[in-house]
Amino acid sequence: MGLRRKSRELALQFFFGHDFQDQTCDKKALRQELELFTANFDTGKKSLPYAEEIIAGLCEHWDEVDELLSRHAHNWRMERMAAVDRNLLRIAAWEMLYNDEVPLQVAINEALEIAKRYSSPDAVGFINGILDSLHAGMKKS
Repeated sequence: MGLRRKSRELALQFFFGHDFQDQTCDKKALRQELELFTANFDTGKKSLPYAEEIIAGLCEHWDEVDELLSRHAHNWRMERMAAVDRNLLRIAAWEMLYNDEVPLQVAINEALEIAKRYSSPDAVGFINGILDSLHAGMKKS
């Protein structure tokens, strides 16, 4: 498994717990939450920096990412999505929108591969449809 995929998986695990505990993205609380996460899970020294970049970046743009995903997730509210799917979508959308180092198609493909491992079989098509719609919308802009 590639280093960036491991980082994305760590970010997914972090945000799954973040969602479950109904945490906020307040910087001080986020730092404490990250410290607790790294103390309790084997995060790996090499994969942690990019996971932290995803976490900090997504928290900084949380509302914009959720609003954009909501527009592309026709007939689905974010809170109704499975937590794994919702957070995979957030991570991929953040990479697509705010990380110029990651090609758009790579962000989509990575989300789909991680979904195959952590979510239901139906989730792959669901996630792909929303991210493809987001990608198409970005091309028009």
